[in-house]
Amino acid sequence: MLEKNVELKNKTILVTGAAGFIGANLVLELLRTQSPVNVIGMDNLNDYYDVSIKNYRLEEIQKCAGEHPESAWSFVKGDIADAEAVKQVFRDCRPSVVVNLAAQAGVRYSITNPDAYIKSNLIGFYHILEACRHSYDDGENGVEHLVYASSSSVYGSNKKVPYSTEDKVDNPVSLYAATKKSNELLAHAYSKLYNIPSTGLRFFTVYGPAGRPDMAYFGFTNKLRSNQTIEIFNYGNCKRDFTFVDDIVEGVKRVMQCAPEKVAGEDGLPLPPYRIYNIGNNHPENLLDFVDILQQELIRAGVLPEDYDFEAHKKLVPMQPGDVPVTYADTSALERDFGFKPATELRTGLRKFAQWYKGFYC
Repeated sequence: MLEKNVELKNKTILVTGAAGFIGANLVLELLRTQSPVNVIGMDNLNDYYDVSIKNYRLEEIQKCAGEHPESAWSFVKGDIADAEAVKQVFRDCRPSVVVNLAAQAGVRYSITNPDAYIKSNLIGFYHILEACRHSYDDGENGVEHLVYASSSSVYGSNKKVPYSTEDKVDNPVSLYAATKKSNELLAHAYSKLYNIPSTGLRFFTVYGPAGRPDMAYFGFTNKLRSNQTIEIFNYGNCKRDFTFVDDIVEGVKRVMQCAPEKVAGEDGLPLPPYRIYNIGNNHPENLLDFVDILQQELIRAGVLPEDYDFEAHKKLVPMQPGDVPVTYADTSALERDFGFKPATELRTGLRKFAQWYKGFYC
């Protein structure tokens, strides 16, 4: 296992995408477990999906911050694609650790709205890297560790499973995947050129309470509750490595505390202090089984009636552009370096989602 070399307590931590699904849960975890800590959240609160859920997450953070007065929480409404906004946050806050979770998400949306992905995922990430680079100016200590979100989408249609970070990932099947692979390449170059410790995390199908409404489990729930028909792609022959959000957050927190070491190569120049990990459940589930468990838990939570005719509300359809038939994480590197592997069972995670949904919408 790696030794911790970044202390989170008494540090200033910048989390971009802080009103997002993973970002908000990470902020809550930091406030609960790393106090005293100074957490800065940045998010543009765009309307890609229902902003009320983002506001709900921020309200939960505010409540949590009130329960931990020894820590500090502040929120900046801003877009990482705005260079001056990013520079201002770094100037004002001087973060020691940066977790970049701000991004335009979604595979299918990238097919029809490519501009949003170039703006946020490429230009925005470049601004974060530049701000990290200049955090060392004038002899400052600067950013100790940059952790950023990549995605299992980078594996494209690789036939070999489980997906390993050692695999070649040069053939993305969506623009979203291409931008995430580009993030990894940019981070590697900046790590090499400017000795910035960076770690990329390839997340696998994250789900849970207060999640993203554009994700299948959330969209299915909305449609079933509205008595609409849900479409199950690839005729139900898809498998996904569903990963509960609490497991993702635990993995991110552990990674934050272990920055890649700054080491010089034989030529005297820095070897890039750079790593990549998968964070997934290491257990792909068949989509039909997933949907069956989801509807059972929705009935159990009282979102759907006991006599709900599920079969009458599902339709098997062909594969969609940009989709892949299977995602499956090789988490051996995560286990080796951090002694951690996501382990939340699907039913447990979906039960927590269904209970949250009942309280939020019903």
